[in-house]
Amino acid sequence: MGARLVQCAVTATVPVAVLCALALVLTGCGGQGGLQSAGRTPDAVGPVRLWPDLPPATNPPIDYGETDTQRVAGIEVPDNDVHRVDPVEVVRSEVRAHTDARSGADGMYAETVRAIEACDTDRAHCPILAPYYRDLTGNGRDELIVGIRMPDQQLGVRVYLAENEGLTRIMSTVDQVVSVELAGRDLITRSSSAGIPGYEYRTAWSWDEQQGSMLPARDEIVRVKPPGTGATLVPAPVFVTPSPTPAPSGSTAPIPVPPPVAPEAGQ
Repeated sequence: MGARLVQCAVTATVPVAVLCALALVLTGCGGQGGLQSAGRTPDAVGPVRLWPDLPPATNPPIDYGETDTQRVAGIEVPDNDVHRVDPVEVVRSEVRAHTDARSGADGMYAETVRAIEACDTDRAHCPILAPYYRDLTGNGRDELIVGIRMPDQQLGVRVYLAENEGLTRIMSTVDQVVSVELAGRDLITRSSSAGIPGYEYRTAWSWDEQQGSMLPARDEIVRVKPPGTGATLVPAPVFVTPSPTPAPSGSTAPIPVPPPVAPEAGQ
């Protein structure tokens, strides 16, 4: 039947090459070729539940991130435009509201607190990096992204949402950061792994509508050194001096990694 329907011949409307190609698929041009089996399809293996007789947990899961948001006291945001607020004053307001915090979302080193208070007179040593702006929540307005240098190459990263003419912190984390990047509406941190040499942690923080905060939606451990070699694939960090000039709205440039800040004597 195929030989009658498809012939390798010149017609008035169809080129020879097209007819031959079609013939090879259906019956083979010149009596050769044709459809051939690719072999048996492997069986699909679905997930297997282990220990199905385990009793269900009696305690409901905790909503991660439910305490991560915090209103910043004393900061007004005209027209809910974060470009109109001073990042130094934002962080300074949080520090003054939590003067004794040394850990957690509000934790600060004592030397970092002193350097923040001196930002107006000693801008060169101000630990607050140039801000970045990006719509991370999908509300059509930019959020404010702030980086804070801390000792031992640690970097505090905070994100602020403008709402009701004020400012709400929707993310706060501190780690020994390799780099920080913006990808779409995700903020991605790459951190060194002290316990697993040759690997790094990568965390993608994403807006969670239900919690009203940025949550670590994806967390992974990634190899950055080929096994058995001393060569590293981690790019060298770029150190910059903090600048009062903000990054342009919607910028996709990575947030620079800060240089280490040596702790003061007696700390």
